Amino acid sequence: MWKKPEEENSELPAQRIKKSPIEQLKEKAVVGPSIKIKGELTGEEDLLIQGRVEGRIELKKNNVTVGKKGRVQADIYGKIISVEGEVEGDLFGEEKIIVRKSGMVRGNMTAPRVNLEDGARFKGAIDMESKEDGEKPPLEEASMGPRSTPSQLEPSSVPKEKPAKNTPPNKEHRVGVKADTHRA
Repeated sequence: MWKKPEEENSELPAQRIKKSPIEQLKEKAVVGPSIKIKGELTGEEDLLIQGRVEGRIELKKNNVTVGKKGRVQADIYGKIISVEGEVEGDLFGEEKIIVRKSGMVRGNMTAPRVNLEDGARFKGAIDMESKEDGEKPPLEEASMGPRSTPSQLEPSSVPKEKPAKNTPPNKEHRVGVKADTHRA
């Protein structure tokens, strides 16, 4: 009378089973905080970087995460690239690049989608365009193309405003705004 059917009991434990932290770590390679790698990193699994990497990281079909303790001086090629630490180099994401609020990137980013969280630091250029026929450019092409530098940029068609006579030369460019302050 009080006994439940065995079918109900047999399904519940299977639904509740979750992977342990150790099993979750086995799914991605980890460069620990005390590890320093120089050279080219390639592979067929996701990567979490908590240490230092210098050179080139090519995991085009896998996710690359630079953890909060991670310091990378390399170009990174990945499916989804997430930055929580520091990266100096260009990022090429097949799907997406995410720079978390604790992250800092000094380099160009190329991906169909780019997400900069509030507080993230970034210096470089972002390219989210694909080829005219709708295909994404291969990562090799994107990395081999010329980088734009300030000397290569074309001058603006907007006329430059002359500084006031009594103001010293300044590195900042200020835009003057004319406003009618007379009240009727």
